[in-house]
Amino acid sequence: MTAHNKWAALALLAATQFVLILDLTIIGIASPIMGGELHLRPQELSWMTTAYTLVFGGLLLLGGRLSDYLGRRRVFVAGMLLFAAASLAGGLASTGALVIAARAVQGLAGALVAPAALSLVMTIFKDDPQLNKAMGVWGAVGGVGGAAGVVLGGLLTDWFGWRSVFFVNVPVGAVAALLAFRLLPAVRSTEARGGFDLAGAVTSTGGLALLTYAFEGSGTLWAGALAVVLLAAFLAIESRSKNPLMPLGIFRKRQLRAGNVLMFLVPVAMQPIFFILTLYTQFVLGYSPTQSGLSMVAIAVAVAVTASTVGGRALSRYGVRATAATGIVFMLAGIALYLRIDVDGGFLTSMLAPELLTGFGFGLMVVPATVAATAEASPGEAGLASGLMNVSQQTGISIGMAVLISLAATTTGGSTQPADLVAGYHAALWAAVAVMAVALAVALTMLPGLKAAAVSESRAQQPA
Repeated sequence: MTAHNKWAALALLAATQFVLILDLTIIGIASPIMGGELHLRPQELSWMTTAYTLVFGGLLLLGGRLSDYLGRRRVFVAGMLLFAAASLAGGLASTGALVIAARAVQGLAGALVAPAALSLVMTIFKDDPQLNKAMGVWGAVGGVGGAAGVVLGGLLTDWFGWRSVFFVNVPVGAVAALLAFRLLPAVRSTEARGGFDLAGAVTSTGGLALLTYAFEGSGTLWAGALAVVLLAAFLAIESRSKNPLMPLGIFRKRQLRAGNVLMFLVPVAMQPIFFILTLYTQFVLGYSPTQSGLSMVAIAVAVAVTASTVGGRALSRYGVRATAATGIVFMLAGIALYLRIDVDGGFLTSMLAPELLTGFGFGLMVVPATVAATAEASPGEAGLASGLMNVSQQTGISIGMAVLISLAATTTGGSTQPADLVAGYHAALWAAVAVMAVALAVALTMLPGLKAAAVSESRAQQPA
């Protein structure tokens, strides 16, 4: 591919990743209005988010391996068409059950598209000096998507109604599927041959879905216990399978292990902060949904600018360990500053500085973490490595939201007084500081002190 075609392909893939991450949060602000129109109880309303994350998280590993077996462009196109169809169905739905079903199918589509898209980026830029820059762009859109979902969800709901948060995805999915045939290579791994590991697919999907469910707030102890049993069975099956869905030898790759641990820990700390800021701005500061969303634009801009411009350059010059650790230090400083939020706070006094720090830090960290999580994967493992990294991130989001938000609620004790709410937010923020400190220790001890050139070289030495 020519350089121009490579960047055009990256633009398409990054745009689809942005939409998938955005859909994790875009429904949140629209939910109250949607619930009123469709007569949904609060516990039913929570399934608007849970249905998406449950299926998305549960099927990511399977989706990544399918892209290795069936062809990455083919799986990408199928996923985008399914995503467009599910979004259309959600926008036209007349009952809450139909909306929840549409969200679940959106999650299925996302589980097909996300690992296929990242493995295509890895394939297109394989052995290319511009790989780090490409990963910077990828990290930028992923980091911005979550924050942008809050902003766009508020604007669309206020201007066009809740159905617009579904309809906006329809042209995106259709156009992306059409452009894929022109811009993306028809890549299929020559290593992914032999029989399909059906038993591994069933146990991994069931285990990951139940684990996500157990941590989504509506889950139960039995769901967590059954998830552990299924995932243990999955590991036993993979150790004996001739054609495993996830060859366990992939975990012997040092950088891959470290990258996945970071992609788990950082969302555990960071994702609940978006939710906490949404609650703080609306329930304590009295912001409208649109004002609440706009108050978080700074972090999205900081992530985008840093990951797309500074992240790749820092990685090339200082290596994965130094770049990731520096990013985590900035995030730690930002989270610590968030502890200044109080009843009399405001955007300029309590939020702007920590948003810029955490946004800059995340943009710096996500590039080396993504490269580390995928750098050592062979061509036949590209989809698997992409799916595994997405599983790590999605599991971190689910656990972080469940544990830290529950901690805040427990500290609050059911009170709706602003001072009590702020005390609960502070408890969650202190927990986020502790998790991020562990992430810093992981970056300093598990990531190799290799420069990006060495990382690219290790990719080139993998068997073709």
